[in-house]
Amino acid sequence: MELTHADVNNLLARLDPPGGFMYLPSGMDPQVLTDLLSGMLGTPCTLVLDDFTDPTVDESRGAALLAFFEGRAVKIRAWAYGDQWIGTGTARDAEGTERPVLAVARRVVPEPVAVAPGDDVDWVRRLIRITGWTQPAQRPDVDWAEVESRLGTALPSDYKRMVETFGEGAFDAWLALNQEPWTDLREDGLLIWAATEHEELYCWRTDGDDPDRWPVVVQTFDGEDVPFDCQTAEFVCRILVDPHHRFTMARYFDTHWFMSYRDAD
Repeated sequence: MELTHADVNNLLARLDPPGGFMYLPSGMDPQVLTDLLSGMLGTPCTLVLDDFTDPTVDESRGAALLAFFEGRAVKIRAWAYGDQWIGTGTARDAEGTERPVLAVARRVVPEPVAVAPGDDVDWVRRLIRITGWTQPAQRPDVDWAEVESRLGTALPSDYKRMVETFGEGAFDAWLALNQEPWTDLREDGLLIWAATEHEELYCWRTDGDDPDRWPVVVQTFDGEDVPFDCQTAEFVCRILVDPHHRFTMARYFDTHWFMSYRDAD
């Protein structure tokens, strides 16, 4: 069975709504489907491997997919995609034969928690919750001392946590997170930490010695600088969920995710 992205989309359409699962032809290599979905949705999380279910799997990490297989799952990889969990791998059928499977289940998307004045908010943790991120830290061993020495400046701590947590990829497959700042606008006092396909550049204005107090500045495709009095992770949270933000993505997406560019294992 030769698969394409169009074939996968057609299969998914048969399962949504309200979700469910299907056995696929026994001769199909399940890794082919995993690779295709990874190309569309980013790096998956592993729910089941060699008949062993990850004990940390719960409703926030795709447990709804496993309910379909009633303990017969052999290997299941899963992706959080908007209000869906999408899973593939292998499971045993009623006769005990291991077969490739594809499954879709509804995902409950956490609502962002309102922020009261004076609250000390962990915006990176909030961002993890908004995007439904379930992966372990993607780049926990970044040598920030080397990066900062090369750039000649310290960097905001929440930005460094975002890189360590999410790695290379894009929020809502749109806002690409730089793995280290671009210095193209350094003469203007700006460092670029993210960008979009519309040539918007997301920067900090490097005023003062404390990078955790640097304001975010968006440079639009026509060269306008738009300042925001907030830090990096807070800015991303707000453009994801606030429909009134000037650079909002909430008008286009009801739910939010991080598409990893890292190759699946």
